[in-house]
Parts: sequence; structure tokens; C-alpha cells
Amino acid sequence: MVSPSDTIAALATPVGTAALALIRLSGPRSEALAGEIFGKTPLPRRVHHADYHDRAGALVDEVLFTFFRAPHSYTGEDSLEISCHGNPFIAQKILEDLFSRGCRPAGPGEFTERAFLHGRMDLSQAEAVMDLIQARSERALAAAHRQLRGALGRQMQELIDTLLALIARIEAYIDFPDEDLPPEDESWVRRDLAKLSRATDRLLTTSHYGEMLRQGAKVVIVGAPNAGKSSLLNRLLGRERALVSAEPGTTRDFLEEPAILGPHCIRLIDTAGLNPSPAAIERLGIEKTLECAHDADLLLLVLDATRPCPALPETLSARLTPAGALVVMNKIDLAPEIVAAAPVGLDSVAVSALTGDGIELLGAAMAGKIEALCLGLGDDAIAINARHAHALEQAKASLASAQDKLAAHDPAELLASDLRDVLEAFGQISGKVDNERMLDQLFAAFCIGK
Repeated sequence: MVSPSDTIAALATPVGTAALALIRLSGPRSEALAGEIFGKTPLPRRVHHADYHDRAGALVDEVLFTFFRAPHSYTGEDSLEISCHGNPFIAQKILEDLFSRGCRPAGPGEFTERAFLHGRMDLSQAEAVMDLIQARSERALAAAHRQLRGALGRQMQELIDTLLALIARIEAYIDFPDEDLPPEDESWVRRDLAKLSRATDRLLTTSHYGEMLRQGAKVVIVGAPNAGKSSLLNRLLGRERALVSAEPGTTRDFLEEPAILGPHCIRLIDTAGLNPSPAAIERLGIEKTLECAHDADLLLLVLDATRPCPALPETLSARLTPAGALVVMNKIDLAPEIVAAAPVGLDSVAVSALTGDGIELLGAAMAGKIEALCLGLGDDAIAINARHAHALEQAKASLASAQDKLAAHDPAELLASDLRDVLEAFGQISGKVDNERMLDQLFAAFCIGK
């Protein structure tokens, strides 16, 4: 639990040797410590140059430091940032000295936790900080920036405002039946419930998009034994990741490697060959292949261009759609003309995993397919995470229950209970639901007690 009376300190840059290291403090003693250590009261938001001497008077380093006065800091508290040389020994000496002066080590995420508790950001923005740090592609970075700037929080605030107004009106009929209120009319309740349901569904549709951004689009390479799947994986990665052999069935399990494809992060997965007459160990590998294919964002069906297309398992054939699959005609270096034929309706690219011919075209086609998965979401799409999705699923179920109760003309108390559940679920996303706001809206709208 965060104690506001503590002043915390921690290294804000990675551990290790570098040109510079940054040490961050936050808490009520930040300004006093700056004066104590550097012998002067710092001007807020100005960079100061000074020598850092420890409590014994020994020179530790020549540093730059900046003081931030509350609430104009990352945490919303008085804060101090000290930039020293990036020798881990120097950074550790400064931290040890700060601890001896009354600071305590910051816990994991405690600076961001304090920012949330001081109203500098909502929960979704706090989560976006980690998304920003861990972003591995242009799309993931852009989505993290949008969320850090409050895009999801603003959408949730609009939904919460609509919901609070709805709860206020319904509870007015329950608690103040004798007041001068408008006659009960179900149409506006039905309208607002439908509006909330549509907005919740729209956000839920971005759940998989968010997973793709954070984890990478799942690109699964499938095909018959010896079609060149592992060679293709190695070529796409630009290094020898998978063992390649002329002996069929070399890959018995799946291999997964991350890669960058244009603005996207992807997970390339090489799988066991689809042998129609597998041995026992191969059969297990094929089962894994079909499991991977079922969850794929994009399937790469690798065919040996010198041979006809082999028969494919029905479960795999059902997943080979124009939007979610590409046929890779491999071994064109061995084929004067392509013998294999792609399944009807699927786009194909001819390549040689051995020589690299056609690989650039394949990369462009893959990027196009992945980009198409994101179309319709727009440049300002919100990419919710698993926690958000769970809360929205709870809200969706409670909204559906409220709609059923309204249609059945159940008592208003039961309808209000469902809407309170929706409010709690929405509040789990932003962490900012103030029940007193509902009362404020109730009195403002109906002039209770007039």
C-alpha cells in the first residue's frame, strides 16, 4: 500500500553501464533533500548542475538535477530527478546515500501507482505506460501513445456519464415517487441501454487487435513434409533458426519466433509437416499444427511448386480463407513452371526459400493481409487488453440483463441493480467511478427538495 508520507527513490533507467543514469525521487521530502544535498533550493522545472556529496562529504559524481513541484510532476507529488554518469557503481552509491537520508526503495510500478492515486492518470493510462515501454512495432507504439493520452479513458468517461444519468433518472422514480418528475417513459431507457450496448460491443471487437499489437500477429506456416517450411522460416527471419534437412518430417513440434514486418510485430510459427500417413510422434506434431492453425491470424500454406497440391485436413481447409491465408509456392528455383495449384480463391506468391527470390513480394503480401485485419478500426482505434475485455464482458452481460428486465416490465429496483453492476464493470477499466456524481446528476436534473 502506498504511504503518502514516504519519499521513494529508484533507478529509472536500465541497470548496466551506459553514458547516463537517471535516479528518480517522489514524495514530501524531495525539495528538502535537494537543498540538503546540493546546498540550494532548486527552481522548479529547471535543470541544475552540481556535485553530489554523500553524507560523509565524499564526492560521488558531478550531476544534473531537476525538481518538480506538486502537482506538476509525473506522480503529482514533489519529485526530484538526478542524472549521473551511467556507471552502475555511481548510481548505486547515490541510491544508498538517499536511503540513508530517509528515502525508501520504490516498489514495482510505485511511481505510476502514485500518479494514478493523485489523479494524474486513470488505470487505462497507467497500463499504457507499460505498453509504451514494451511496444515492438509502429502500430503498437501508436496505440500505446493514444491510450497514454487518455483515448480509452475518454471513451469510458462518456459511457459512464451516460450510465450515471440513466441510473439517476431510474433511481429518482424509486426514491422520490412523490416529487414533480416527468412521467415514466421506457423509450429513453431503451434507447440509452441500446447505445451503451453498441459502444461496449465496439470496444470488445478491439480485444483481439490489442492482443495482436502487444503479442504480435500469429503467422502460422503449414504444409506437407519437405515443402520448405523451415527454410522459409529461416529466410523470413534472416538467420538459421530451424534445422533444415532433406529428410521429411524434421520438424516434429512447432517453433515460434518474433519478427518485425513493416509497421507490425508478428510471431512466425513453423509447424510439423502434414503427413497423410504419420508415425506416432508425427501424429502428435500434426495435432499441434492444427491447434496452431486454428488460432492463427494469418496462415502461410507452403506448397512445393514442383508437385501437385496435396490433400489437406478438413479442419485446415476450413481455415484457408482469402482474408486469413496466403499460398507460398516454394522451390521455384527447381521448377521451370509451377505444377502446384493454389486452393481456389487464395492469393499466392512464388518464392525460393533457398535463394531468396520472391521473399520481398511475400513480405509485402503478408503485411497487406495483416493490415487488412485492422481495417475498419480506424487510425484512432482503441486496443483494449485482456483485463479491459473481462470487465466489458461483465458490463455486456449486465446490460443484456437490464434490457430483458425492461422488456418484461420488471420493477425498477431490479433494473437499477443491473445498471449498478454495469457501472462497477466500467469503473474497473478507468478506476474512476465516483458514486457521488450520480447523486449530483440526480439533483441537478430533477431539482429534488425544491
